Amino acid sequence: MELDIYQVDSFTTKPFKGNPAGVCISENDLDENLMFSIAEEMAVSETAFLSLSNMKLRWFTPKIEVSLCGHGTLAVAHVLKENGLVAIGDTLVFDTLSGALLVTVQDKTIEMDFPSTTINSGISSHVELLDLLGINPEHVIFLGHFDSKFFIEIDSEETLLGLNPNFDGLKKLKGRSVVITAKSVSSEFDFISRYFAPWVGVNEDPVTGSAHCALAVYWEAKLKKNKLKGYQASARGGFVNVELLPNNRVKLIGSAITTLKGVLYV
Repeated sequence: MELDIYQVDSFTTKPFKGNPAGVCISENDLDENLMFSIAEEMAVSETAFLSLSNMKLRWFTPKIEVSLCGHGTLAVAHVLKENGLVAIGDTLVFDTLSGALLVTVQDKTIEMDFPSTTINSGISSHVELLDLLGINPEHVIFLGHFDSKFFIEIDSEETLLGLNPNFDGLKKLKGRSVVITAKSVSSEFDFISRYFAPWVGVNEDPVTGSAHCALAVYWEAKLKKNKLKGYQASARGGFVNVELLPNNRVKLIGSAITTLKGVLYV
């Protein structure tokens, strides 16, 4: 069997920046074991699989299937647009583990309508977590969680940029991932963030769309703005504009660029 395969850098307009996603689009559903094997072969944080017959969209890390992936969704819509399968102004409806996701194709951007999330405060034990992340508790403004993920705001962009977590130590704790954020010192952005997920084989994710569903909720409440500009400050870096919508939804806006395309023989 031959499958078209792509690698797309999401949340950027430049190659080798943003977050690389694998994209595999087929006429019908692929076997789950095959999707895991392809994700392992692509060896990026997520590979997205779209079945055109039913518009079912799934995302796999090299180790697990995830229920929501922003950069993978953006990458799929970008490939569909680039291949002439959708036109500017079209709205796609993807069937996913997170429900129906509406994605609108614009001239230079992709707009994604995602579910927002509830951030809960309070974690029973956080001293070890902060120590392994390299964060002094005195710098923590907020520590909570959403879904199965930690959410931390710290008081210094400089500290955030300098973090060098102990990933082996973090994997010994119970967790799924951790989002760390700070108010931006630049007028160009409202907030910056970093995202660590060693529990699922991704020490640092370059740009995480799904995390911005929580970041939008958090910073909207703090800054009293429903439209915000975020920068994820990984080594590759990436830009995500967010807008808090009614009915517990968040709009994520970004661009993408294809860096690799070919045929996968399986």
